[in-house]
Amino acid sequence: MLHRVQKIISMSGFCSRRKAEDLIRDGRVAVNGRVISIGTSADPDKDLIAIDRKRIFLQKKIYYAFYKPKGFLSSLTSFEGKKPISDFFPRGERLFPIGRLDLNTEGLMILTNDGDFANKVMHPRYEVEKEYRVSLDKPYTQEADAMIKGGLEVEGRKVDAVILKKDSKIVHIILHEGRKHIVKKLFALLDFRVTRLIRIKVGRVELGNLLPGRYRPLLKQEIYSFKGNPVCLKQSLEEE
Repeated sequence: MLHRVQKIISMSGFCSRRKAEDLIRDGRVAVNGRVISIGTSADPDKDLIAIDRKRIFLQKKIYYAFYKPKGFLSSLTSFEGKKPISDFFPRGERLFPIGRLDLNTEGLMILTNDGDFANKVMHPRYEVEKEYRVSLDKPYTQEADAMIKGGLEVEGRKVDAVILKKDSKIVHIILHEGRKHIVKKLFALLDFRVTRLIRIKVGRVELGNLLPGRYRPLLKQEIYSFKGNPVCLKQSLEEE
């Protein structure tokens, strides 16, 4: 079956579809030995697709829920001596972290080798909910609760947040966005300091009983739960 080459590259896990389009524009992608342009289609079962003269292959899709420990980068490569999360996964396994957590934030991350899926889950239009367990330096107040419900602006943009639970210094909060340090900045406006921050849920995927540094495969229902994301191969291929 014919499909756009950038989609096939994304499905191979080599990179996202957007990056694949850049590779095609740069003349680095060939089908059966001929350099292609944007819009070219191919059959992944019959045609030889190569990037920089190295053939790519479709691979089994992998979807993991992972507990990122505090003190690790959300990236797959080290930076300034800081350790990456790739240390917790088998060598040679190509994965994309979906979104990120700050160095000192811990908790749930989703990783996959399906670049197209990762790109769609991260797209702002899907507004995937993220729940955090926030530990504060002092008891949470009704005044702070009212201000969050009324809507606060962080760096010129209103933050839509929902407080699920509150128990003295522990608060559970839901956000739809993932701006850098957004939770810490939000509570800083209310004169609180966040002493510990754990992301415990992304969409319908929960951290559950996972321990720091451990991961598990996503359940099928968890994969399918992401609104607008055709995860199974048939759905993904038929999307064009």
